[in-house]
Amino acid sequence: MSTYIQVQITFPTEESAYQAATKLVETHLAACAQVLKPIRSIYVWKGNCETSDEVLVLAKTKSILFDRLVELVRDGHPYECPQIVALPILAGNEDYLAWLEEQCNKCKKILWF
Repeated sequence: MSTYIQVQITFPTEESAYQAATKLVETHLAACAQVLKPIRSIYVWKGNCETSDEVLVLAKTKSILFDRLVELVRDGHPYECPQIVALPILAGNEDYLAWLEEQCNKCKKILWF
């Protein structure tokens, strides 16, 4: 498993996306998060083909923090089954990855683990 990951999370509104992104960064569960809008999602839900305008959050973090990140996002997420998926960061600018490491390591002090 890659040490660093990018987590993709969809939200129904810009406000809910910004709230979650801010909380992830403030708790150092993510070093940074980008909020992209609008996106159009097409999916099958409860047997029906649905289309929704959504907002996408891309959060950069360490794979070891993924489970805690999921807990934080799911708590209060407006969707019954939110998209929270992680993709490995296979390579990156060494300075950026060092900064990502530094920011995410602060999470240990906040969450006491």
